[in-house]
Amino acid sequence: MKIKNDIPEPFQFNPLKHHLSFIKEFISFRLSDEKTPEITNLVKELKHIGTSVMDIYTGSLNVIKIIDEVSFFLKSNNLGNESNYSGWTGKNFNDFRIISLSDNSQWMLKYHDDRTRYVHLFPARTSPHSFRVKANTLKSAIMYNILIGKNYISGKDLNRVREIQGLSPVKDTTDVEAITEMIEILRV
Repeated sequence: MKIKNDIPEPFQFNPLKHHLSFIKEFISFRLSDEKTPEITNLVKELKHIGTSVMDIYTGSLNVIKIIDEVSFFLKSNNLGNESNYSGWTGKNFNDFRIISLSDNSQWMLKYHDDRTRYVHLFPARTSPHSFRVKANTLKSAIMYNILIGKNYISGKDLNRVREIQGLSPVKDTTDVEAITEMIEILRV
């Protein structure tokens, strides 16, 4: 399951970080793999989620439909080339624009300094059909569902998947609850 190569240019969009249905498909794909998941590759793929917080889209639009709707918006507003797009969004770190899609979800568009992938796309904070999560919580929940998957979630199992990823053990009850909740959201 390729992630980057499936997203057309000029978009930079990480569905493993921002699209709930895609994340569930990713887990299903890894679970359906007849051999044991290659842990090194899995850890490498999950590193692309990063270390901060992100918003995850939970709506009914699939990744292709989101890209199509944003593409249509850009073309309809003469923003289909890098120069016009960057002039509209601005090029500074804090510059961005927000648009709404057909399901009323809101998406943030930022300029990314890359000739082939200059449209950085992700769900807007507090958008309908989205929720916010810490990156390490998401990575821990994905890894747990793929490698352990038991209904009874123990601290020992949580810390095992975190150790594999080089993350510190969970000690705080709030973190354990957040990871457990995310595990349940991602169950396939």
